[in-house]
Amino acid sequence: MYEFINTEETDNIGIIVLNRPDVLNAWHKPMRDEMAEALGNYENDPAIRAIILTGTGNRAFCAGQDFGEAKNFDPHGAELWIEEWRSLYGLIRSLSIPLIAALNGIAAGSGFQVALLADIRIGHPGVTMGQPEINSGILSITGPWIMREMLGLSRTIELTLTGRMMEARECRDIGLIHKLVDRKDLMHEAISTARMLAKKPPVAMRLDKQRFREVTEASFQEALDAAVRYHHESYATGEPQASMDSFLEEHAARRKT
Repeated sequence: MYEFINTEETDNIGIIVLNRPDVLNAWHKPMRDEMAEALGNYENDPAIRAIILTGTGNRAFCAGQDFGEAKNFDPHGAELWIEEWRSLYGLIRSLSIPLIAALNGIAAGSGFQVALLADIRIGHPGVTMGQPEINSGILSITGPWIMREMLGLSRTIELTLTGRMMEARECRDIGLIHKLVDRKDLMHEAISTARMLAKKPPVAMRLDKQRFREVTEASFQEALDAAVRYHHESYATGEPQASMDSFLEEHAARRKT
């Protein structure tokens, strides 16, 4: 049914697997569209009471934006790109059933952001998470908004401006990963957690999640509005495109050696 994700169901749990392992499950528009469709289908299926999101392979949950797509944006294309994220992030935030992120490696950039929008995050030693966009010339607006809600302004500034990746233990210690388990136990723990959440009274679950969304909705929309403006300005300078070109050239050269 899908080309860039896989889906399966077990009991009353829907599982979505990001499936572009050759690029560390990085996002491009077709995968974003498939992800949105799968989430919508599970949300509207009364038999599904929880969703697990993970990635194919043992290297990455999701490495973030596919630079092969983003390096070709002009200012208008960058605006449309942000509106796609507004739609996908809004869909994740509006889910009435719980979403569990089973982190199986790198969660960077927009992959990190999607993980943080999940209700529960489970990882293993070896997971790394962070917002490294600045290292490739891409500014960060929505990522810092999500981080600030969870971590406060000081740590958000440090992570955004350094672009450093955090190891799994640090992520657990600051509350971004809720549980660390052995890699081999990751999906077992995710399914166990999903089953536990699926047994909760559905009306209470829906209304609790709805209220969490309501208290942050105004600032979420303001952040996306700002992202449209700032990404337009950034892409008009050509800096992101040039930085991503350099990154891709260096990556290709390393693969040849």
